[in-house]
Amino acid sequence: MKDRQINVQLPLCAFYGDKLLLINEGKTGYKYRLPLGGEMPASWIKGKKIHYVLLPTGNTVQALALDKEYNTTEGWKTLGLRASFDHIAPDDYRAAGKAYQILYWDAHSRFCPACGTQTEQHTDIMKRCPHCGFELYPPVSTAIIVLVRRGKDEILMVHARNFRGTFYGLVAGFVEAGETLEQCVQREVREETGLEVTNIRYFDSQPWPYPSGLMVGFTADYAGGKIKLQDDELSAGAFYHRDHLPELPQKLSIARRLIEAWRSTR
Repeated sequence: MKDRQINVQLPLCAFYGDKLLLINEGKTGYKYRLPLGGEMPASWIKGKKIHYVLLPTGNTVQALALDKEYNTTEGWKTLGLRASFDHIAPDDYRAAGKAYQILYWDAHSRFCPACGTQTEQHTDIMKRCPHCGFELYPPVSTAIIVLVRRGKDEILMVHARNFRGTFYGLVAGFVEAGETLEQCVQREVREETGLEVTNIRYFDSQPWPYPSGLMVGFTADYAGGKIKLQDDELSAGAFYHRDHLPELPQKLSIARRLIEAWRSTR
């Protein structure tokens, strides 16, 4: 597959690590936006591998990995992908999320996991080992997240030890081999809190590019048990009344949408 040239008319998602390079906007109500390929100084792009990223909308953006930050350059700003949610349009955030997943995959698929030979890129989303023929595609790690109700006015909320902040969220965890999504919901709630749930229902799903996940949201009803937290995973957890909820997750997460959907019902 030949190296791609920059397209001056397509948006460009340029990352330094997990930090996204943005340009000042000031016209659409958002502080920053994705730059077009033609707006990026040629010296920043020279020698970089350009990826074309097809979005679910049918549009295409470009992605590249930078070798330095450009925070000191007037009109430009690098922000963490999560932090960018509050400063760019939703379409830009979603595009940057997929672009980041492609860049992460590219950096972590340089060698064949079967025989160790250096891989070759054949399509935008496929690499092949020239020695054994093993094919590599961008991986997606599937996880569930569940809002557990007790009666009409209480939900289970937890604080995970890996949370960056004081907010509380919902029980979540990765799907294991050989189990359904619903079985994963039951297992994760049982393992993390000691509780049993029933009436498991699908809510919605969300790409989670940190670095390459898919969050599948569910609701469920409390079916029994006493809370016994998995100490190495959770630092706190309890049922909270709708009128006395703790600090909630950020609006970018499906956890917040699950909670807001429940709060809108009585």
